[in-house]
Amino acid sequence: MEVINTQVAIIGSGPSGLLLGQLLAKQGISNVIIERSSAVHVLSRIRAGILEQGFVDLIREAGCNARMDAEGHTHDGFQISVNGKGTRIDLKALTNGKVVTCYGQTEITRDLMDARQAACLPTYYNAPVSEITDANSAAPSVYFEQDGRQYEVNCDFIAGCDGFHGISRPTIPNHIRKEYERVYPFGWLGLLSDTPPVDDELIYCKHPRGFALASQRSATRSRYYLQVPLTDKVEEWSDERFWDELKKRLPEDASQRLQTGPSIEKSIAPLRSFVCEPMQYGRLFLVGDAAHIVPPTGAKGLNLAASDVATLYQVLTRVYKHDDMGCIEQYSEICLRRVWHGERFSWWMTNMLHDFGELNVDNTDGAIFNKLMGSELDYFLNTPAGKVTIAEQYVGLPYESLKD
Repeated sequence: MEVINTQVAIIGSGPSGLLLGQLLAKQGISNVIIERSSAVHVLSRIRAGILEQGFVDLIREAGCNARMDAEGHTHDGFQISVNGKGTRIDLKALTNGKVVTCYGQTEITRDLMDARQAACLPTYYNAPVSEITDANSAAPSVYFEQDGRQYEVNCDFIAGCDGFHGISRPTIPNHIRKEYERVYPFGWLGLLSDTPPVDDELIYCKHPRGFALASQRSATRSRYYLQVPLTDKVEEWSDERFWDELKKRLPEDASQRLQTGPSIEKSIAPLRSFVCEPMQYGRLFLVGDAAHIVPPTGAKGLNLAASDVATLYQVLTRVYKHDDMGCIEQYSEICLRRVWHGERFSWWMTNMLHDFGELNVDNTDGAIFNKLMGSELDYFLNTPAGKVTIAEQYVGLPYESLKD
């Protein structure tokens, strides 16, 4: 068995693992990334692309911002359409200048991969982790296999950036770990196409036929979503059927502008709200989807992972630069405060904008639930205070610093 010694072992090479690795390397903190899939597979994941300013700042601090700054599109606002009537949420005006940036997660991942490779930082792909040992000690280890060879990574800390199905979260003993989950009774059918976006900003649509979202990845690439039953299959949705249904749910002016074309990718994603507490066990830290998942309605999934990275980066920098081991106990508490805010906002946006029909929701009769959500939308879209509330949460709450 080959032995690898490093300060931080990072499991998972998605954007959170790669970003953490790059930031730590900038501070001279050695790290190894272990990824169960191939690099090609990691880059094939079609995910979100709306970045809060905190995430943008982290990418810049990591020195991986050249393409993002050149190709990313700043959004000053977005639109919420209710039965064809649109209301613009002016993010910049309502939050004293804060905005979000549109730049695809795939492109972020590619930029971080390229930077890691250029810096010759060790990364193991096609390397499933079989075991994490002694996480609650001063000398944890990670075991993995690559090309038939066995490896043991001896480290000071482990960052579990390996997603919902990874090995990191189950490593926390059952009697310590508590999980909260809500599964939604519908999914999002997403279509990616090389067509110009229907609008410069995102359009969230509440419609009697179901929710829709007009999003984008660049000036020439669009991403659209439709609320569909969980029983639907991708094969049942031809491109023509998708475009026809999207036109019915978009506001009329947007529907008339919509440019259609062949899909590059189509998939149906289930929606869930999920949180694991705590996010830390000894020297093992959970980051991103390993600890929490949100429905995508509020654009918080990738951004919550980034805020986890920001907190863990603070913790590990203080440990190695100031020999402050006590600060590691702050990680879970700080992260979970922001996580629950993001979970609540995503749950709230999902409840307000989707059609639940007559389904029983949160032990509430479906009919009265839909009426209550209609009242929510009326208040928040038609009062100054309501619009500020949406805008402040959409651009992202401030990152929290460690206590001295």
